[in-house]
Amino acid sequence: MISKDLLEILACPKCKGDLVYDQEKNVLICNNCKVFYPIEEDIPILLIDSARPLEELQKASQEGQA
Repeated sequence: MISKDLLEILACPKCKGDLVYDQEKNVLICNNCKVFYPIEEDIPILLIDSARPLEELQKASQEGQA
């Protein structure tokens, strides 16, 4: 879980925009870049190379509901 205080100071490493925490999927989402960043062992992995397309997250959610 990411604290609100930490979330307020975190920014997307690519565009410097705000990140949104998805608690259910345990990822940080940048809606500007349409990517998400994983969180591993409560540590956000905010490396541009770690960013995954938001479509992958949405596709995984749809497959999980089927």
